[in-house]
Amino acid sequence: MSGDAGAFAPDAGRGLRLVFVRGLEVRALLGVHPHEQRAPQRVRIGIEAAVEDDAAPDRVGPDRLARVVDYGRLAEAARRVATEGHVRLAETLAERIALAVLADPRVRAARVTVEKPDAFADADSVGVTVERQRRRP
Repeated sequence: MSGDAGAFAPDAGRGLRLVFVRGLEVRALLGVHPHEQRAPQRVRIGIEAAVEDDAAPDRVGPDRLARVVDYGRLAEAARRVATEGHVRLAETLAERIALAVLADPRVRAARVTVEKPDAFADADSVGVTVERQRRRP
């Protein structure tokens, strides 16, 4: 998978589905400034996971949670990583969350966005998006 825009679209031919979490808000110690190191701030997280779809291209798989990547577990992992302790860079936090998402072997690639919506009074938010892929043997 390359970093092109289509990498995170469902694709039956490639056996992929898209699992996502959008707008997850946590309070986290994130940033390089002293006030960001002392008090948690609002952090918004978005996750996109390109996941193997075992029923693609033309079937419906068993209606069982165990056969899919659970977006609840993705959100739980992001919350855990974001609240483990102080992180200086949004990039580092996004990378750590992406690696936690890739811990499920069915995830081929993860795209994670970390936003700080309260960083500037005159901006909706600031942040970063990173992408990580599973290495093929």
